[in-house]
Amino acid sequence: MKPLNFALVLGLMSVPSLAFAQAEAHSHPADQVAPSASQKAFDQLKTLEGSWVGQLTTSPQEPTVNGKFAQFSLRVTSRGNAFEHEMSVSGLPDHPLTMFYRDEDRLLLTHYCDAGNRPRMVGKVSPDGKTLEFDFLDLSGGNERGHMHHAVFTFIDENHHLEDWTYMMPGDHPMRAHFDLQRTNAGTGTSSH
Repeated sequence: MKPLNFALVLGLMSVPSLAFAQAEAHSHPADQVAPSASQKAFDQLKTLEGSWVGQLTTSPQEPTVNGKFAQFSLRVTSRGNAFEHEMSVSGLPDHPLTMFYRDEDRLLLTHYCDAGNRPRMVGKVSPDGKTLEFDFLDLSGGNERGHMHHAVFTFIDENHHLEDWTYMMPGDHPMRAHFDLQRTNAGTGTSSH
């Protein structure tokens, strides 16, 4: 490719990035609208970015996982438009993945379950901002083995939070999983994404 053509191609490729940066640079505080409830909830969730560890307890008690050690990896991605939540429990081969994102005025999650389905839930933050609760919306994929149905995040402080997940077993029998989690990389609770 000739140097002039290469420079032209390179210049054209950078136009979207420049336009995005210029749009951000020209916004004035007076032009900005107060964040919606879903944006506030999403911003709160993103403060959990980092690595977390804790113990899993189940109700009713499930001997194969109750008391096991759990690790969580949470990260902001897609220029701050998505939040990835990956969990692993000692002794289990699967690492379920959950993605959080805003859709207009709603905060949604899609859980990519090891049961082979993808439930979606809608989130709502409590008035005091300490709890973020997700209620079942719909399900893609089969439900023969059950599905994740409900999730609650409780913010204790920047290095401590709780997660409560409810799995609906076949026959509509709930199985609750409680995680008491501590940050393993203290001091990295906010993201610059």
